Amino acid sequence: MLDDIHACLDALKLRKTREILQAELKLAQAKKSSYSAFLLSLLRQEHEDKRQRSIQSRIKQSALQDRWSLDTYPWNIQTCISKKQHYELAELDFIARAENIVWMGGTGVGKTGLAEAIVLKALYAGRTGRMVKAQDLFDEFDHSLTDRSTQAFLKRLSRVDVLLIDELGYVEPKPGQINNFFRLVENRYGKRPTLITTNLGYKEWPKFLGNGPMASALLRRLLHNCHTITFPKGVNLSSPKHALPPPQDQP
Repeated sequence: MLDDIHACLDALKLRKTREILQAELKLAQAKKSSYSAFLLSLLRQEHEDKRQRSIQSRIKQSALQDRWSLDTYPWNIQTCISKKQHYELAELDFIARAENIVWMGGTGVGKTGLAEAIVLKALYAGRTGRMVKAQDLFDEFDHSLTDRSTQAFLKRLSRVDVLLIDELGYVEPKPGQINNFFRLVENRYGKRPTLITTNLGYKEWPKFLGNGPMASALLRRLLHNCHTITFPKGVNLSSPKHALPPPQDQP
């Protein structure tokens, strides 16, 4: 009979239940549990296992790199920004309101770590997320021209609940790349939040994008409903003297 049960569990893809069945049977017999209590224990563990596997799948698909969480972020070193503001953002209300977030500051100040922490929080809450380096994004726009997949690529990114574009401003984009970047921001405008880390102030964007009118239009859409977090000059978290512990993906 146990073999038949295992065959049914395999067919239903109830992997966790198959794994724990014999141990749970012995426990139920020892405790003289009711049928309903036994069944409930199996269902709860199966549900939690599926939830955890779903979270790990979303994290893998998100392409997050260091995966800092707000609890593991070195607030004791980077003290020039608001911890309270970031914990409020981690409540994720900005997603429903399609509010963008821009972290602005120099290299090594911790912009990406905080942005990733917010995305990670969204992933644990059941949302989809994606991180992409700005240069990789621009390169992909070029690659998509060869097989005419630009529209499909833009559609995929436009549907992600929380999109993080990292390191905008380090490499100047080409005119065609700028146009597709504008289309991406336009597609997400008012629907889903776009998160950006950049070393540029907003006044520098028109020069960086090389298209004054398009830069103005892009900024209007980006800033219409946006949180801007500015890092003052000073602390560099990448400095060896800080000896930061490795990041841990705790929500």
